[in-house]
Amino acid sequence: MLAELLPAAAESAESFEDPADAFLFPEEEALITRAVDKRRREFTTARHCARQALARLGRPPAPLVHGERGAPAWPEGVVGSMTHCDGYRAAAVARRADIASLGIDAEPHGPLPEGVYESIALPAEQRRLDGLAGVRPDVHWDRLLFSAKESVYKTWFPLTGAWLDFHEAHLEFDAAEGAAEGTFAARLLVSRDDPEGRALTGFQGRWLVRDGLVLTAIAYPPAA
Repeated sequence: MLAELLPAAAESAESFEDPADAFLFPEEEALITRAVDKRRREFTTARHCARQALARLGRPPAPLVHGERGAPAWPEGVVGSMTHCDGYRAAAVARRADIASLGIDAEPHGPLPEGVYESIALPAEQRRLDGLAGVRPDVHWDRLLFSAKESVYKTWFPLTGAWLDFHEAHLEFDAAEGAAEGTFAARLLVSRDDPEGRALTGFQGRWLVRDGLVLTAIAYPPAA
């Protein structure tokens, strides 16, 4: 599913279970020594997916440890993103020369817990999503907004090294008629430049709802 949302320059891998051959390097084991079994399985399989995707770029297996603020530290010249939720783990990678930053997120396709939507959605976003819910009640737009904002942050942080609050990006969604998929645009409400000196004003992404999951993805292009 994830590959449908990403450009050809990105490699991805996903898993709906925790394979027996998934493993961790000692450096990765050290990060989760006190983790409960559920967290350990998510962590391990997400890295298993990342290594599969990296292999398609010709990169050998290597530890994927935490960088700044817990973000994955990818091999030199590579950008990537990982995600996991109940019943799904995935990773996407690309050469930095082809894609400047990647952000992916997966969530269960169900309503957000009480109070969360109001804490992440701007008033204008709520009005827009109320309208979409009227014509597409089959989509949990609150969960989709949450997922898309997670993808925005995962794309933003490697470019800036700065925190981005849920209310510092305004999102608008489009959906193809009769299809549980579409695009979204994120307008950033804070000012930062990317490492190439370009003003970061927003991102373009894609979304998909299928098999009880919400998936969102952003691929931010390099300078021309």
